[in-house]
Amino acid sequence: MLVTETAQTGTIGGGALEWESLMRARQILRGEAGREENRFVLGPQANQCCGGVVVIRYEPVFDLDAELRALDAQRQAWPVLSVFGAGHVGRALMQAAVLLPISLRWIDQRADEFGTVPHGVSVCVTDDWEHEIVRLRPGDGILVMTHSHRLDAMIVAMALERDDLAYVGLIGSRSKRKRFEAGFRDIGLPQTKIDRLVCPVGAQGLGDKRPQIIAAFVAAELAARLVCHPG
Repeated sequence: MLVTETAQTGTIGGGALEWESLMRARQILRGEAGREENRFVLGPQANQCCGGVVVIRYEPVFDLDAELRALDAQRQAWPVLSVFGAGHVGRALMQAAVLLPISLRWIDQRADEFGTVPHGVSVCVTDDWEHEIVRLRPGDGILVMTHSHRLDAMIVAMALERDDLAYVGLIGSRSKRKRFEAGFRDIGLPQTKIDRLVCPVGAQGLGDKRPQIIAAFVAAELAARLVCHPG
């Protein structure tokens, strides 16, 4: 967590622990204390009931550029999610997913469909979806929600062939999944690869079709699949 006199970025978990640590960091910035390391027992004495022990180390930062380079290096290691389709659900999803530690690549051949692009999202206007799948690293993911079921099927089939992506999601109903599964079997995809497909996406929110609700449930799914338990 980086702290200045008036702002902070990052977190050590929130609550009273973070508040006390924030105040102590600002005392250090004002020269009222030096670098130090404190041990907090998360029990009644600290007005906490979580249990456990946390060690907080405070260090003044004199080379902010070096810290920013380190943060950028961390971002480079984030999993990439390539989202195919810039429709209304795609636009809602970008607003939700941009808050996650995921590198977002948004792909559509229709340049006028993206609308307002959140800061940090990489937009790619292209119809070369094959190249976009090839460029993904093992452990990355894709989410398919284009304007064409035929295009959806081709993208998903190629992604499932890779067998090394942490997440292959397809927007649609259970009946759409059944039709796609039959088509995949017809072209020789083994069932073990087909079973890796996530469709419907954000399944717990299926009762509500509003783009923002779908996006919220899909974002939670992405966090579970790509961030908390990658691979």
